Amino acid sequence: MRNFDFSPLYRTTVGFDHLSSLLDAVSRSDGNANGYPPYNIELMDKDQYRITMAVAGFLEEELDIQSEQQTLSIKGRKEEDSSERNYLHQGIAGRSFERRFQLADHIEVTGARLENGLLHIDLVREIPEAMKPKQIPIGRGKLIDIEARNVA
Repeated sequence: MRNFDFSPLYRTTVGFDHLSSLLDAVSRSDGNANGYPPYNIELMDKDQYRITMAVAGFLEEELDIQSEQQTLSIKGRKEEDSSERNYLHQGIAGRSFERRFQLADHIEVTGARLENGLLHIDLVREIPEAMKPKQIPIGRGKLIDIEARNVA
């Protein structure tokens, strides 16, 4: 069992409250995780990701995907099977689930598809133009005096 004390982080940082609450949330959810359903997270390209989740036995209408405030939530709601079955072994879990992922800044969900019992969710990092690095050209000639410009 892993317990982390983040209180020193709270005492020595200013403006990182989102980071510390994220660490708290991840620490709490990691301890509560039951591993169902299993999933993969892949880096597809530089700023493209894919979450693949094994949801065998679920229909498209039984799955719900929502993205809100940097949290991706996937829910599977399975109706109770009213038919009487006599299983000798039941290894396919058909129970309801909810799985949450914390998304970094500027990560957007671009699509989802259900294929052969696997739910694929595509994500992309879209950095706003204002936050991208800019190349500043170096000009030739005389520099303009800023104070003289403000007076005019």
